[in-house]
Amino acid sequence: MKLPHKLTGIAFAAYMAGIIAFVVSAALVAINSGLGAGYLARVLHGYAVAFPVAFICVVIFRPVALFLVKKTVHPPPTA
Repeated sequence: MKLPHKLTGIAFAAYMAGIIAFVVSAALVAINSGLGAGYLARVLHGYAVAFPVAFICVVIFRPVALFLVKKTVHPPPTA
């Protein structure tokens, strides 16, 4: 099952937030408490907090990031 095209931005935000929140959670747990017993449980606990925050940030700040990219990157050459 695929989502309707009008939900592209939300799907992007969910995937991007999910990936980033998991990687950051895994890195911070490893740095703060090591890779020992219970590592995955601690990562998932941190992820449960990080994902909603990351999702809201991606939804809110995506237009800001696109604006900044447009202002700081040359457009592609025209053919």
